[in-house]
This record gives sequence, C-alpha cells and structure tokens, in this order.
Amino acid sequence: MRRARKNLPPETSKKMDAGLLMLRAGLGLSMLALHGLPHFQQFCREDTGLAALFGVSGRVILLLTFMAEIGGSLLLILGWFTRAAALVLATVMAIAFGVIHGASFEGEQSGELAFLYLIGTLVLALTGPGRYACDSR
Repeated sequence: MRRARKNLPPETSKKMDAGLLMLRAGLGLSMLALHGLPHFQQFCREDTGLAALFGVSGRVILLLTFMAEIGGSLLLILGWFTRAAALVLATVMAIAFGVIHGASFEGEQSGELAFLYLIGTLVLALTGPGRYACDSR
C-alpha cells in the first residue's frame, strides 16, 4: 500500500488515510458498543443462553467472542496491530454470519450487520490502518 501511495498526489493520499481512519473508528466504536460490551454483560450473567459450538461450551465461546470484539475494537480504533485485529474480527464475524445467522440476509435472524462488519474488517486487513494510526509511527 505504501508503494502505491507514493504514486498518488498528496491530496489523494491524505483523503485515503482520512477515509481509513473513519472506517477504523466507525467499525471499532460500533463493534465495541453493539457487540463487545453486550457480550461481556451476557457473559457476566450465569446463563449465557449459548449452546456448545465446535465442541466448545457456550460460556467459553462467549468469553472468546467478547475478548475478540472488545480487544479487536480497541485496537482498530487506535490503529494498533490493525491487520491482526481486523483478521480476528473478520473471523468472528464470518462465524457469526455463517453459523449463528445461517448466512441469511432477511428475517428475524438476519446476518446483514455481521456481513457488513466482515466486509469492513477484511478491507482493513487488506489495506492496513492508513497514516493516522499508531501502526504508522
């Protein structure tokens, strides 16, 4: 990405970096508020309501999920270890979309939001954080 950025006019490069900052912050904040914190609260209750998946108990799955969603979201917002954080979040969202929501875009169990998070995190995993990030220092 850095090599391709050298060929761009400085104004375009700054706009791309600002766009990546907005994508990181938007995805990170909404993932944190709408997924990470609610999953943490659900974990704190005795009954998680999750069934075992892949041979792992529902409580362990919820623990791993909220750790990935909270930690990954904070790393995205800061732009620190962005590609790794984005890949972890993309994995969580791919499982959520495919397994939890049944790869459905409609109905009560729509996975549309999980799919949008998946695409956004994959974009960040491919492009990196941009200039306005802790990674770029």
